[in-house]
Amino acid sequence: MVKIYYDNDISLEPLLGKKVAVIGYGSQGRAQALNMKDSGIDVVVGVREGGKSWKMVKEDGLEPLPIEKAAKEGDIVHMLIPDVVQPEIYKKFIEPNMKPGKVLGFSHGYNIHFRQIVPPSYVDVVLVAPKAPGPRMRELYLEGKGVPALFAVGQDYSGKARMIALAMAKALGCARAGVLETTFKEETETDLLGEQAVLVGGIMELIKKGYEVLVEAGYQPELAYFEACNEMKLIVDLIYRGGLTGMLSAVSDTAKFGGLVVGPQIIDEHVKENMREALRRIQDGSFARLWSEDPRSKLILEKKMEEIKNHPMEKVGEAVRKLAQI
Repeated sequence: MVKIYYDNDISLEPLLGKKVAVIGYGSQGRAQALNMKDSGIDVVVGVREGGKSWKMVKEDGLEPLPIEKAAKEGDIVHMLIPDVVQPEIYKKFIEPNMKPGKVLGFSHGYNIHFRQIVPPSYVDVVLVAPKAPGPRMRELYLEGKGVPALFAVGQDYSGKARMIALAMAKALGCARAGVLETTFKEETETDLLGEQAVLVGGIMELIKKGYEVLVEAGYQPELAYFEACNEMKLIVDLIYRGGLTGMLSAVSDTAKFGGLVVGPQIIDEHVKENMREALRRIQDGSFARLWSEDPRSKLILEKKMEEIKNHPMEKVGEAVRKLAQI
């Protein structure tokens, strides 16, 4: 059984007297920087000088610095810019400032696990991954609550990396909900499979296929959208609150019977084998090589985004959402 760490199990002492340089001020960067500041931690934010984020950092009462200067001043350099730009920013601004004894932090293990970033041996490398979007984490923190988080140690030069990672999780408010230990490998591979097979790719393709089948059979597109897409949120909310059993207890017996009998006939062992193959491509580095190293990847992404944008369901959905005032 996994051990879960809570506030009473963790001390902020490993962060006291240290400066945390948060690199980036997007969804996670802003929430994590503000939460740590409100927890009494000395925080600076590394962003592009004069940019939109620079102004926002100042308005939020934090100190903005050019990325290179933030990396130089920070005892802990916490990388919260998008995965795809991290290697370039690290090489140019962060790496020259990673002196012995510093800590390099991440909230996703991708670039460390797939060696897009290779830190020097004389620094600690830690992962603190809140399991919620930044705005939600900030909202709950202000309510005196928190979101769960994962933590991991990729490199322990100081012998204190584990305590530092836990202290960061506590400063974010995550230990109010519970913090679980993992590895960079496990966090990265499970996160990617979840995104590709279930949370982004899987749900999106399931919705599209359901919509297409109904419309191709002659049903009104608006009704197809309601049934295949709009009601998805209602079901997911029920699962979020009560698990699969809680959701089933809230729907009709007809929905229960149809879902339990017909669902496995559609999402069957063939689909599961496709998921296994996706996981194999994650584990052997094929996906990372395609996304991070193949120059065609950005063109592929642009093409796929255009295809989704032009899907008939998107046009129908826009009208339905206006109707439903969503």
